[in-house]
Amino acid sequence: MSALTGILYAALVAYLGGWYTGYWSGNFSLLLFILTVVTLAYWLAERFHFQPARARAAQALLDADAQRRQTLAAQGISRVDGDVEAARQQILQQPWWMDWTAGLFPVILAVFFLRSFLFEPFKIPSGSMVPTLLVGDLILVNKFHYGVRLPVINKKIISNNEVKRGDVMVFRWPVDTSVDFIKRVAAIPGDEVAYLNQKLYINGKPTEVQPQGDFYDESSMTYRPRFLEKLGEKEHQMLVNPQAQPIFQPNRPDGPFPYQDQCKYTIEGVRCTVPAGYYYMIGDNRDNSGDSRFWGFVPDENIVGRAFFVWMNFGNLKRIGPFH
Repeated sequence: MSALTGILYAALVAYLGGWYTGYWSGNFSLLLFILTVVTLAYWLAERFHFQPARARAAQALLDADAQRRQTLAAQGISRVDGDVEAARQQILQQPWWMDWTAGLFPVILAVFFLRSFLFEPFKIPSGSMVPTLLVGDLILVNKFHYGVRLPVINKKIISNNEVKRGDVMVFRWPVDTSVDFIKRVAAIPGDEVAYLNQKLYINGKPTEVQPQGDFYDESSMTYRPRFLEKLGEKEHQMLVNPQAQPIFQPNRPDGPFPYQDQCKYTIEGVRCTVPAGYYYMIGDNRDNSGDSRFWGFVPDENIVGRAFFVWMNFGNLKRIGPFH
C-alpha cells in the first residue's frame, strides 16, 4: 500500500505540475472529487481493516507478554526485561501513507462540500468588471443562490432563486467550459437586449444612467468616464468611453454560437432576443470586455453561482466587503 500511495502522489504532483505550467488545462472540481473518493477508500480501509488488524496485533503482543511473564513467574522469576508498551505503541501507530490519505479525508471532504454546495473562491484575472471588481480581487461566489447542483457535472437538482437582471454571475465560458468567467446579467430569457451606440437597452428602454465623474484605471493609467447604471433592482457603477468606437460582430473560434440567428449586428451595435434557458452577459467595463456581445448567450447549465463579496485584495485592503 505504501508503494501504491507513492505512485498516486507522484501522479498528483505530475498532474498539478502540468496544469500549473500550462501543458494541459485542469478541472479542480473533478480533481477534488477524485481526491475525496480516494481518501474515502483509504479511510474505510483504515477504519474497517488496517486499524483493527493493528489492534489485534497489539493485543496479541500483550497476550504473549502476559503468557511469558506467567510462565516465568511459575519458575520463580519475577523480574522480566523488555518494554512491551513501547512495542505496542509502535504497532498501533498509523503508517505515513495512512496519515497522508485517510488522515486527510475529513479535511478534503469538508472542502469538497463547502466548495461544491456553499461558497467557492475566485480571483479576478482581468479588468472586464472594473470599476465593480478590480484585478486581484479575491471574491466569494454563492453556489446555492440559484439552486443546488451536482459537483463536476453541474446538474441542477434543486431550484432556488431565479436569475435577475443586474446579478454578478460566475459561469462556465460557452466557448471553453473549463474556463470560468464573471460578468453581469444584462438580460434574461424572453428579453430583447440591445447595445447601440454605447447604450444598453432592455425591451426597448434604455437603462437609467447618471454621470459619476472620472475613474482612474491603474492598469492603463488613464482616466475614464464613470457612470451609475440601474439594471434590474439595484444600481452599479460602470465605465463607458465616449471616444471609443467599438465594432461588434460574432467572434467564436468554434463557429456560430447557438441561436445566433436571434441577434442582429449593425454598425450601431447589436440587438438580440434571449432564448429560453439562456442569459445575456455584459461587463461593467463596457469598452474592455469580451462578453455576450461577441460570443453569444450563456446556457443555464453553465451557471456556477452569484458573486457577492470581496474577501481579500492584498494590494488594497479597503476593497474587502460586499458588492453588487
